[in-house]
Amino acid sequence: MEPRSSHTTPPEDVPSRPEGRLRTYPDLLVADRRWRAALPRLDRLVPRCVEATWPWLDRDRLPAILLTTDRAVQSLNAAFRDRNKPTNVLTFEEMDGFGDGDIAMAYETVRREAQAAGRRFGDHAAHLLVHGALHLAGYDHHRPDEARQMEMTESRILARLGIPNPWRLGGGKRG
Repeated sequence: MEPRSSHTTPPEDVPSRPEGRLRTYPDLLVADRRWRAALPRLDRLVPRCVEATWPWLDRDRLPAILLTTDRAVQSLNAAFRDRNKPTNVLTFEEMDGFGDGDIAMAYETVRREAQAAGRRFGDHAAHLLVHGALHLAGYDHHRPDEARQMEMTESRILARLGIPNPWRLGGGKRG
């Protein structure tokens, strides 16, 4: 379930994708209607986040994305990671070459984190979608050097989306 390896492509060596648009849209399952209420343009946000990560991915990926509750994510976290608690985002690699992986996000945790950091909910959700997609590409943050690389990549992708850098002093807060 964890990414296979740490990805260390320097940002200046990142290739561009000539196609520029998703070949199709990622599978999106909204299991908690609060996601749609909080993000009226959810159906645009998800593909934009996935598309913005393409230059950093090892291949074109269209992960299945589950937007659900803390309770559901806690169950997944307990079943697959032996951690009986909710978390903001979980990623699952593709299995035996089937699919492009899965990303699950917990509404209450994402909402709580966004409020605590003084960030817009949509900006934080976009950050976590990018974070999950990078995990599927092999990025990780267990070691300090991996964390720095992943954070720099996330901030670069978020800048492409017009979202403030969450790692900047002040946390990308907007007044």
